[in-house]
Amino acid sequence: MKRTMRLIRRFLMLALGIGPILLILNLALFIAFTWREKSGGGGWDAAKEVGEELALKEDGSWSLSDVGEQILTEYRAWGILVENGTGDVIWHSGDLPEEIPLHYSLSEISWYTRGYIADYPTTVGARGDDLVILGHPKDAYWKLLWNSFDYDIIAGMPRMILSFLGMNAVLIFVIYMILATRILRSVKPVVQGMEALPEREVYVGEEGFLAEVAAAVNRVNEKLRAQERNLRKKENARAGWISGISHDIRTPLTMVMGYAAEIEEDASLPVDTRRKAEVIRRQSLKMKELVGNLNLASKLEYQMQPVKTETVNLAAVLRQAVADFVNLDLDGKYPVDFDCDEKTDKYILQGDKELLQRAVCNVLTNSQLHNPEGCHIGVNLHREAGAAHIVLEDDGTGVTDEQLAALQSTPHYMMDSGNGSQLRHGLGLVIVRQIAAAHGGWVRLDHGENGGFLVEIVLKCL
Repeated sequence: MKRTMRLIRRFLMLALGIGPILLILNLALFIAFTWREKSGGGGWDAAKEVGEELALKEDGSWSLSDVGEQILTEYRAWGILVENGTGDVIWHSGDLPEEIPLHYSLSEISWYTRGYIADYPTTVGARGDDLVILGHPKDAYWKLLWNSFDYDIIAGMPRMILSFLGMNAVLIFVIYMILATRILRSVKPVVQGMEALPEREVYVGEEGFLAEVAAAVNRVNEKLRAQERNLRKKENARAGWISGISHDIRTPLTMVMGYAAEIEEDASLPVDTRRKAEVIRRQSLKMKELVGNLNLASKLEYQMQPVKTETVNLAAVLRQAVADFVNLDLDGKYPVDFDCDEKTDKYILQGDKELLQRAVCNVLTNSQLHNPEGCHIGVNLHREAGAAHIVLEDDGTGVTDEQLAALQSTPHYMMDSGNGSQLRHGLGLVIVRQIAAAHGGWVRLDHGENGGFLVEIVLKCL
């Protein structure tokens, strides 16, 4: 809506800016079109020039030169010369209309020189003491006969012009605001509907001059909602399938692990058989962990895993996760160095204790899975700019630059190693990202200082 009001203001400023420009342009055009006529000055000059071109011959008659005849032809005019004193016409052009008088009284001269003779507009000039009158075509000029103005009107002309311009400006503004209001009334629901399209279902009334646009918005809304429903169905089906598969696998897997443990602990069996049972149990445990991670990732992705918010001491959560990992490392192939200052009250936040512990365990397990020969793992917890930074780094095989770039940019459960035969770092780290995001944090992946793999989890503390 703010953008719409900004657009209306721009149109208003544009209209206010164009108004004076149009006024100046119209004045310039008016002056350009009327300058040639000079309020009839051309006809008056022609009468004066005709008077100069009249010559008195020896026999007492008057004649007009070729230049004078050309002037009459150019103006399509006829001419007469009225003698001073008598009022008689002592010369006239050859095309004088029949209705034109050949004698004039003083009162007639005063009238005709100001206005018309037999509806022919007239202009006058002088030839000595005599009067030259030119009669022009009836459609040539329109004459204002009483062209006198009160002096107060002339003196107040600037004020009148400013008042006229002010009233016009107010009228233009009122008309513009009425039109803008009507336009805004039609545009507003369309704009609001378009802004709300990505978030919720909308319907815009299909009326006004934007009825076609409103109809298009409604069609887009129907398509978006249909796509959302289809996507939701697919997501629910996918999540349900993963949950069902996880549940179906967990029961037989538990039985396999139980029988493998019994065989492993049976002293009457050969050592080689017991060692194979141990391998079966360990691999089954990995499969169980993988299935659990897959189910958890699905729930977190579709926001079905509730975050049980409580006050959590992140230092205690981290110690517990490290202790659980070390207790499961019976061979001691993955020693862990834990580094955290004594002021553990600096690491208090609101979150889900189990999910946070799961995130740390996933990173530790990730180092174990990808370094079967063993590695050294460093765990550091420190606070910086109001956030807790959990840095877990190993000195194992690490990842290549290409694998790291793929891990940072591939929003999928797993990342193929390239030949399709092995899936490397992926699902566990996806869960770590999702858990961090659920707590308003983020995760950074990088190369470790000792050539291994580094994961940094950043969470905002209280």
